[in-house]
Amino acid sequence: MSFHSLYRHGFARLAACTTRCTLADPEANAAAILEAARECHARGAALAVFPELGLSGYAIDDLLLQDVLLDAVESAVTRIVAESVDLLPVLLIGAPLRHTGRIYNCAIAVHRGRLLGVVPKIHLPNYREFYEHRHFASGAGTEGAAIRIGALEAPFGPDLIFEAEDVRGLTIHAEICEDLWVPSPPSCDGALAGATVLANLSASNITIGKAETRRLLCASQSARCIAAYIYAAAGAGESTTDLAWDGQVSIFENGATVAESERFPPGQQIVFADTDLDLLRQERARQGTFDDNRRLNARPFRTIPFRLAPPSEDIGFERRVERFPFVPANPERLHQDCYEAYAIQVSGLMQRLQAIGHPKIVIGVSGGLDSTQALIVAARAMDRMGRPRTDIIGYTMPGFGTSAGTKSSAHRLMAALGITARELDIRPSARQMLADLGHRFAEGEAIYDVTFENVQAGLRTDYLFRAANNEGGIVLGTGDLSELALGWCTYGVGDQMSHYNVNGGVPKTLIQHLIRWVAEEGLFDVEVSAVLENILDTEISPELVPADASGAIQSTEAKIGPYGLQDFNLFYVLRHGFRPSKIAFLAHHAWSDASRGAWPPQFPDSRRAAYDLPTIRRWMEVFLSRFFGFSQFKRSALPNGPKVSAGGSLSPRGDWRAPSDGNAAAWLAELRRNVPDS
Repeated sequence: MSFHSLYRHGFARLAACTTRCTLADPEANAAAILEAARECHARGAALAVFPELGLSGYAIDDLLLQDVLLDAVESAVTRIVAESVDLLPVLLIGAPLRHTGRIYNCAIAVHRGRLLGVVPKIHLPNYREFYEHRHFASGAGTEGAAIRIGALEAPFGPDLIFEAEDVRGLTIHAEICEDLWVPSPPSCDGALAGATVLANLSASNITIGKAETRRLLCASQSARCIAAYIYAAAGAGESTTDLAWDGQVSIFENGATVAESERFPPGQQIVFADTDLDLLRQERARQGTFDDNRRLNARPFRTIPFRLAPPSEDIGFERRVERFPFVPANPERLHQDCYEAYAIQVSGLMQRLQAIGHPKIVIGVSGGLDSTQALIVAARAMDRMGRPRTDIIGYTMPGFGTSAGTKSSAHRLMAALGITARELDIRPSARQMLADLGHRFAEGEAIYDVTFENVQAGLRTDYLFRAANNEGGIVLGTGDLSELALGWCTYGVGDQMSHYNVNGGVPKTLIQHLIRWVAEEGLFDVEVSAVLENILDTEISPELVPADASGAIQSTEAKIGPYGLQDFNLFYVLRHGFRPSKIAFLAHHAWSDASRGAWPPQFPDSRRAAYDLPTIRRWMEVFLSRFFGFSQFKRSALPNGPKVSAGGSLSPRGDWRAPSDGNAAAWLAELRRNVPDS
């Protein structure tokens, strides 16, 4: 199977369909359904869901009890089964069917010339405009039954799930319209029985505001059941004698809307979405209470197997993949995320300061992104506690690689915030230590090795801790989540350590947006905002090595990779535990074309990069080697600090616990085996 096939990486393409209904004409409706099914086949869909009673029409009242109509429905079912023999998707189609002397409102499951099963509706609305008890029997109590439709025979009952033998995680449950609107929907039982894809065949007439209620119900059900939820409602052609229909078709995944149609279509409408079955499986495994609930509430289900035989070639990707999974491109959502992240950092620091007797704060201020974010968090915390900002003691500590620009920004920011500002030149102490160690830099050689860098990083932290002792304060850490993931911090007496770290749960790609949000919200005065905007343009650098002859400064990303890619890798490893090959597949769709998809608001054009698959693979090797094979010992001794992102934290007391002497061999082997390098 091609690397570029979505089915290789744990995805399945789902389709939600509405067709133009011809009232009480099952033959015409079967033709419309088959036309849509062939389009779904051409697009590589594994499942196509159609509306409730789509073979007959929903709003036909007592025609539902006419033998002529019911005979025609059975004939239409036989036709669809016969003509599906060469079609890829499982078809879920709504039909009224006779069984044991009553009529049932049913979902029929058809695949490749086979009637897989028939699921009857359980909850029949009989209030306001609905009158279903007049025509139908509830499917409750029909578990274990079978039904005959012409020459076809299949399992019948609400206890059916349909499982692909050749696509891991593709297990389907069907319920019908009102079944979702009750306190305990049948899809909950289906999910607990193993179904990852929950389908709702609906008619659901439209009234003002009802579409949003449906969306809320479907999204919440997909979140509660950790599942995909497909909703297909009746549209054009349904009787408007007393009601109207909007043909709303939508697909949800674990609480998120992943595809949704326009409403009130004039005819057929289909939406597609590539659902992440691996994600659902991983989430259920992580959330142990899901299985605990199954043990308490599980009901017996019959599993009906089928073989999908999905396409092995590249059929595109019907899914939006955020370049920055920690940073939403939607402006409203980004604003909300920044507000919450900043508030979490501030409230975490306030609690710690109040709990230990209101000490002063000692912080190293470099003029870079991380120390800037930590400093404006500290300033806000002091404001909220009614304490003077002069209780924050900021040190800028120039070393051998410090640029005039960052040093100037550090002083400007400290002055604008009105904190106690100090400068401590670490170069004399660093020279002395290097000389004591017999390092060749002390003899005049341009040797810029790890010892040269860590002597400076260690001295800065050592001075901060001793200053905190001297001032009756605590050292506020500034290192971020991305640096912890990659081990890009100096262990012990270095930037890995502090008394409390407000940035430890914040990825690098989010920090710039937090700073911009603070500037734009006007949380501080105009001068502070101006300095923050200037700092946002700063190259990410540890500034431990002097600039070269051309003036180029030390670049962090040239060493450990672009933070955009590395935060992408971090999110999918930490939050979902995906294989490297799957992460590379997603990264290629997110990053291969800078002109495709949305960027976060105000993201600079000059930084809108694109990366081909070999580049993605190369930097992922760096990530895997450092994350799994090198950096854990630094994370195992982290100072306290709040978890900020739902993407996860690396605290050994929280989201991530791993052995410090682990290795990356298995992850690197999977990457090299399954991701092309050209």
